[in-house]
Amino acid sequence: MITGNESKPNVKNVPGELAKEIIEKDSKFIANTTKASPAVVKNAKGIVFEDVDGNTFFDFTSGVGVVNTGHSHPKIVEAIKNQIERFLHFAGTDFYYDVQVKLAEKLCEITPGDFDKKVYYGNSGAEAVEAAIKMARWSTGKKFFIAFIGAFHGRTMGALGLTASKVVHKQKFFPWMPGVVHVPYPNPYRNPFGIDGYEEPNELVNSVINYIENLFQHFLPSDETAAIFIEPIQGEGGYIVPPKNFFKELFKLANENGILIVDDEIQAGFGRTGKMWAIEHFGIVPHVITTAKAIASGLPLSACIYPAENDFRIKGAHSTTFGGNPVSCASSLATIEVLENGLIKNAEKQGKIMASRLNEMKDKYEIIGDARGIGLMQAIEIVKDKKSKKIDKKTRDEIVEKAFRKGLLLLGCGESGIRFIPPLCINDEQINSAMDIVEEAIKETLS
Repeated sequence: MITGNESKPNVKNVPGELAKEIIEKDSKFIANTTKASPAVVKNAKGIVFEDVDGNTFFDFTSGVGVVNTGHSHPKIVEAIKNQIERFLHFAGTDFYYDVQVKLAEKLCEITPGDFDKKVYYGNSGAEAVEAAIKMARWSTGKKFFIAFIGAFHGRTMGALGLTASKVVHKQKFFPWMPGVVHVPYPNPYRNPFGIDGYEEPNELVNSVINYIENLFQHFLPSDETAAIFIEPIQGEGGYIVPPKNFFKELFKLANENGILIVDDEIQAGFGRTGKMWAIEHFGIVPHVITTAKAIASGLPLSACIYPAENDFRIKGAHSTTFGGNPVSCASSLATIEVLENGLIKNAEKQGKIMASRLNEMKDKYEIIGDARGIGLMQAIEIVKDKKSKKIDKKTRDEIVEKAFRKGLLLLGCGESGIRFIPPLCINDEQINSAMDIVEEAIKETLS
């Protein structure tokens, strides 16, 4: 039985016979989605999971950014059990219960901004984004939105209008929600302006701001623009960290034009970067925050936290059946407590170890063009060579596959990036063991 404290994975043969059987049935009966590796989990604790054939792995995906507290944290399991014994569901949008109110009060307290706020609950990140879209249009009376190239805000039809990370998300689904204009994101490593954003961050920031201002002059009415949707660190787009002053300049532009800033913290929030919210690294207070994934440590829940003055003024303008489920809310309150009691600080500490190891690899291997990230939200970008920066998806996928066979579960991001997002309960020995596996996978790929 795994404990979650194992210092190394233990893999004999993957996928094993039981795993193959389940994968075959999955392919037959379940919709084709985004399967990445033949990992068939049986048990999971902390950062460790055991598959159905007895192999043990380190999960460096956190259930795709969900279990920041680690798999099956005992305090969260206890909170879930306690709530289940009380009641499972009672339609919190139509009636009332305490745990939903307690969580909303806590979310308003821990999100940036000293102003009155309200919370809309959903079940997924896309639902939180849909709520932000509707709230912004309803409360401002404005029609248009700005989003960034490389952004991922969800796959439902409204959120899909904002998403621009991979063309596969949008193929065959037109028409998307109208009224969205996409602009370049200030990617220091790879941007359409040809600027080295690490050497000239201010020039890169000014180029993006000037691009938006030019839109306002020629194409997009600024007085009819409701909101700008941002990710403090672009997730699916490649774990892109913008220059430090970008959001201050963007916020200034938004305020001058009466435009809301909607901060999508669905992947970057809940302690992932060593602070509760990734935007805290950039010194601004967004008007709106959307959050999901890690909010309830594995149960479906999302939230859109926005100024109380922007609330829907008519009952029924927006609602949900399952959003704010009492069991999910209880799990979320326990999640926040666990994060605040040391895991956020540990994310900062372990992130420094990870960054050091990844940057060492970047200096050593010609195929690593960039290493970037904050806290335990980091990535490397795999390229043909450092000079050309030409993406190399094939090599990236080979590294991910070899790491899996050594017991490290990874995910790609962007066109040729590998993301590293372990649960925040990881310790020094585990993170160094994982980085050793990454380097072994790179060496074997190059040999």
